[in-house]
Amino acid sequence: MNTPDPAPPSRPLAFGAIAVTLVIAAAAFAYTGGWLSPGRITPAKLVDLQAPPEGPALGHRRNHTKGICFTGLFQANGAGAALTRARVLAAGAYPVVGRFNLASSELAQPDGQTLVRGLGLRITAPDGSQWRTAMLTAPFFPVSTPEDFYALLQAGRSKGPGAMKAFAASHPGLATFGAWAASAPWTGSYAENRFNSIDSFVFTDARGADHIVRWSLLPQSPPVAVTPADLAKGGPDVLFPEIAARVARGPVRYALVVILAEPVDAVADPNKAWPESRRSVQVGTLVVQAVQAERDGPCRDINYDPTVLPPGMKTSADPFPAARSAAYSRSFDRRAAEAADYPRTLAAGRS
Repeated sequence: MNTPDPAPPSRPLAFGAIAVTLVIAAAAFAYTGGWLSPGRITPAKLVDLQAPPEGPALGHRRNHTKGICFTGLFQANGAGAALTRARVLAAGAYPVVGRFNLASSELAQPDGQTLVRGLGLRITAPDGSQWRTAMLTAPFFPVSTPEDFYALLQAGRSKGPGAMKAFAASHPGLATFGAWAASAPWTGSYAENRFNSIDSFVFTDARGADHIVRWSLLPQSPPVAVTPADLAKGGPDVLFPEIAARVARGPVRYALVVILAEPVDAVADPNKAWPESRRSVQVGTLVVQAVQAERDGPCRDINYDPTVLPPGMKTSADPFPAARSAAYSRSFDRRAAEAADYPRTLAAGRS
């Protein structure tokens, strides 16, 4: 299925900084669809709930609003052919259009205020089939179900002083995410981040056998830990100039690794990480060759809808990809209708 482009423990959470990180990160993910309960949760309600206090940035994505395009190649080594008959994992080099982004619905969000970053990717095979994926630096999601995600957004928006605390008390998986957010290292470059699919999918091989998988992009540039204060010294928009300058000096590479589930793994719950001991297969290398501002870049009008999959790949029992697809579609419709308002000029000459 192709989404058309316009053209083709108990211990309570420590609130404060961790709670803010949770709310910002969660509010950046459009993971709820109207099919869940049409009278209560709809894509429109979800998209509306993510809007920042001053309103959405017209003409822009409603989540992961701040982004920059890149182009390059996916160099498949052929190892993935044992897992799926999808053409994009047969040995060869395939064009990609991607987008580095910040996990926030605020277009003016300073880079040093949001830990979670994203990477959208579209790989196109010679037969025209596409693999689209939206990945995150977080290793798992804050909650287990789309209904819980919607409730988390509501708690974050509530003016009641105990709303978030009550939600956290009834959703212990949120504490696990909070612990990660409090301890995860920051880096000064997208080139140094690991990006994860979060959701699980099904690969079908040439014999018809199914394999439940997740995947990650592993940076080949060694990570260098920084602090949010370090990032702030470079200004609110330090990450995009950094990756553009780095790629101008030479391609940036990531190894694409597919992780295979064991029968005991929670394949329908993105709040549950799989053990590091799970079998993994390196199936190729993403090569970022050029970076372009989103304003005129090739990624501007691409929906990185995770349900756009080539033959040989399909969604799993995880409900989030379908829910994300519904919200992404609504976000696209809105920004397309607001084309005259794009690009929106930011304060201090930023755009």
